[in-house]
Amino acid sequence: MKVAALTVVYVVPLLLARPVALRAQEDVGIPLGSTIAAAQVQDLDGNAVDLAQIVGKKPVLVEFWATWCPVCAALLPRMQAAWQRYGSQVDFLVVGVGVNESRATMQRHLERHPMPFRFFFDANGAAVRAFQAPATSYVVTLDAGGRVVYTGMGSEQDLDAALRRALNRGQQDRAR
Repeated sequence: MKVAALTVVYVVPLLLARPVALRAQEDVGIPLGSTIAAAQVQDLDGNAVDLAQIVGKKPVLVEFWATWCPVCAALLPRMQAAWQRYGSQVDFLVVGVGVNESRATMQRHLERHPMPFRFFFDANGAAVRAFQAPATSYVVTLDAGGRVVYTGMGSEQDLDAALRRALNRGQQDRAR
């Protein structure tokens, strides 16, 4: 009897709230409509790169990633499918976070598991701060004007919808 009562009191509300929790994945971190501040990262050769110099030319998808992140690994098939569909229209950037990670570990991982995206290393957390990244698997999509049109976390993100939003926003801006 107690187990049934506890189930009704605690488990059922969680199950009913699940769609709300899934919707909460979107709009985390940097606010929608924002532009990013300058963020110095390194390419995998150790050269300094300012992400703000890449953003604003065409739509961009940025994922905050780590070799040790199981959610990032689970998100990878969606990232690859999105790249296959939109790679000619959108820059795909992956920012390796500097937590229990180094450029060397990223390079070794990518040698064993090649991926088609542009990789950067955020040694001092500048990109994490600029994008207000709360965790790995955090994705930000920006339109061609450099404005944030989507943010989300987790392995079940609808990257296709996020990229359509970025591409449509850019078309709307050009039509004005």
